[in-house]
Amino acid sequence: MRIDLIPDIPAEPVAGKRKRVLVSPATRKVFKRAPEQVVVSTEDAKYQALLQSVYDAAVIADFTGRIIDANIRAVDFFNYTREEFLNLSVFDILSGADESLVQTLRENLANERFTLIQAYCLRSDGTFFPAEIAVNEVNLGEMRLCLFVRDITVRKQAEEMLRTEHNAIQNSGNGIAVADLDAKLEYANPATATMWGYDGNSEALQGMDVKELLSDRKAAEQMVDIVLKEQRTWTEEVKARRVDGSEFDAQVSAACNRNSDGEPVGIVFSFVDISDRKTAEQALRESEHQRVMLESLGAACHHLGQPATVLLANLGIMQKKLGNTEDPLIKELVTTSISAAEALGDILHKLNTVNEYKTTHYLDGRDDPDAVGNRILEI
Repeated sequence: MRIDLIPDIPAEPVAGKRKRVLVSPATRKVFKRAPEQVVVSTEDAKYQALLQSVYDAAVIADFTGRIIDANIRAVDFFNYTREEFLNLSVFDILSGADESLVQTLRENLANERFTLIQAYCLRSDGTFFPAEIAVNEVNLGEMRLCLFVRDITVRKQAEEMLRTEHNAIQNSGNGIAVADLDAKLEYANPATATMWGYDGNSEALQGMDVKELLSDRKAAEQMVDIVLKEQRTWTEEVKARRVDGSEFDAQVSAACNRNSDGEPVGIVFSFVDISDRKTAEQALRESEHQRVMLESLGAACHHLGQPATVLLANLGIMQKKLGNTEDPLIKELVTTSISAAEALGDILHKLNTVNEYKTTHYLDGRDDPDAVGNRILEI
């Protein structure tokens, strides 16, 4: 059985980032040991040797809660001398405890060998620490309560850190997942499930082969081999496939997951949906392409404009000089050349006013009308 005690309140901060817990006078009892009272069993050398050798803080109390003995470890934990302990009860060192605790312990110990208490213990200076307390009965001439107190401050801090990290991963905008040595997903956060079209239901991904998440099976297998066999980090931008078959661009980082002994136990993944970035990059490339093509057209118009003007002017002069010629072929050639030069001027004017580079079909009936060679600039 486990008992969780809620600490007494109010609490106020003290030095060292600890908290001072104010003990209610109603729960504090001070026991004055009569000078003539002697507990013979506690003077036994073997008993004392065993008590003092216990790693945890050990406190012996009777069934009223009065403390009758404590080891050196308890003295270190609570900052009381051994003599001071003999004037205290368990209610003075367990925040939130009262007489009902002893009754609960007696009833529980009658059926089980021990009871586990999660509580905050009070030191003599009013500061407290989280503790795990194992309570059982011991026969010291008569039955006593034996409390083994373990300071779990470090464990609590680790648990709080793990809880914080878990919350951070669960609420992360990036996808985070963990796979075993067979590349089967053991954990995926909601962002991962959302990326692959599962509406945040991360349980739907559990047990799935991570290689099924990527469009390129060969790249996925290469990723697993690099991480697990070569034990190197793998980072690439790849195409990923959603549950509905649609694809999106993702940046995937995969690293080897190791246990406390440094042995590989799986793969840790980080996923980032870069579809928007890819779209922006494509738009930027197209914009740059438009700019370059329009600048090229402007340059071409500039370079062709002057020769076309000279050509048109010269043809006009030639037409006047040949006005009296009787050769109709020469007249026709000059006339058609002037028309061509004027058409060239119109084309150059249109090209110079183009503000969007857009192509259109040029040759119909070809196998691929959209091929580069079958399209021309639309003006």
